[in-house]
Amino acid sequence: MTSPADSPASPSPAPPRSRRPEWAGRNYLLLTAATVVTNLGTHGALIATTWAVFDSGGDAGDVGLVAMARFLPLVLFLLVGGAVADRLPRHRVMVAANVLNCVSQAVFAVLVLSGEARIWQMMVLTALCGTGQAFFNPAAEGMLMATVSGEQASRAFAVFRMAMHGASIGGAALGGALVAFVGPGWVLVVDAVAFAVAGGLRAFLDVKGVPERAPGGGLLSDLREGWREFVGRPWLWSIVAQFSVVVGLIGAVEAVYGPLVAREELGGARPWGFALAAYGVGTVVGAVLMTRWKPRRMLFVGTLCVFPIALPSAALAVPLPAGGLAVVMFVSGVALEVFGVSWMTAMHQEIPEEKLSRVSAYDWFGSTALLPLTTALTGPAEGAFGRSGALWGAAALMVLVTALVLLVPDVRNLTRRPHAAAHPPVEPAGKELPAVPGPRSADAEGAVRGNG
Repeated sequence: MTSPADSPASPSPAPPRSRRPEWAGRNYLLLTAATVVTNLGTHGALIATTWAVFDSGGDAGDVGLVAMARFLPLVLFLLVGGAVADRLPRHRVMVAANVLNCVSQAVFAVLVLSGEARIWQMMVLTALCGTGQAFFNPAAEGMLMATVSGEQASRAFAVFRMAMHGASIGGAALGGALVAFVGPGWVLVVDAVAFAVAGGLRAFLDVKGVPERAPGGGLLSDLREGWREFVGRPWLWSIVAQFSVVVGLIGAVEAVYGPLVAREELGGARPWGFALAAYGVGTVVGAVLMTRWKPRRMLFVGTLCVFPIALPSAALAVPLPAGGLAVVMFVSGVALEVFGVSWMTAMHQEIPEEKLSRVSAYDWFGSTALLPLTTALTGPAEGAFGRSGALWGAAALMVLVTALVLLVPDVRNLTRRPHAAAHPPVEPAGKELPAVPGPRSADAEGAVRGNG
């Protein structure tokens, strides 16, 4: 007979398994939730801003000027924003940008609701919003990429973008309906509240165990280092150059020509809101597809999917009825999402983590560089070529630059490394990570700190 002390120890029960995937850590979930909230407000506010200009007596040229005022500071401050995000904890940069956007949209809403909004005031307030985005975008992209492992990156990015674009569906549809029923001012109020909530969520990102940042060589040195990373990769700068044209034309179409066609040909804000919602549905479908599909030549496949992005411009040039436009926007959304996930996966695989925000800033800078010009020229282009001619020209240019970028060998041949962990996964605070060779980030989102 054996005593209890002599009995073999009974095995301890296994800890309950979490139902969420390993890559969906606390920071990832907070980032996703905050992005959903922000997109719900922002996509409605984009429609509201256009109709606020119309309600104040503005025309197509005024819409273009207000859009330009948002994009110009976005372009001017993006590189500084990227360098700042690689020097400071990225979550603080993101929260500060959300606060600025919340305040600017709240003041914009008050002016519109009071009936006192003037075009110059709208330009100033949208410029402040664009400034916030210039600092937010590189920090947010670097933060997201630092929260997932290389092996699971593609699926994580696809799910994140699925949630982001799912919110766009609701935001665009709700925004178009609210503009029609209660006016643009209240939609801007919703956007201000959304920025406040999103900033609060991002303030709870896990920053425990942050190592001290090593002294850097200064802002200009950081920008030069990011530039070397950027120009040293032909696939990177060639696609950014392509999207400088594509994004500039899409911005002109969606910010100016789309609302004008909707107002004059389709019946107002609601059909345009549902067309944007159809685009959002397409992006969700594309993201679902990319959770399963991992094309080996990811940039080649992604670039082929840029061709359908020209379809909405052609549809508005005809113009197609609201139902046909919605179908075209849906197809465009699916195609763009295939490109988007492929692009983020390539960036995550090829760019060192501690340089992600700077390289991302050059990406954002190049991709948005022409937005102020294209939106400002929408009125003159319509006067010179007619609205239909300007839209057909935009579609043709998108097709041309996409065909040209396929001539770059690296775009055609860059392949996925199935088990490469370009950025090691972060672990819960307090859990020690094994030694990881290579450079490490010194900020709050580095590879050595907790992610919950």
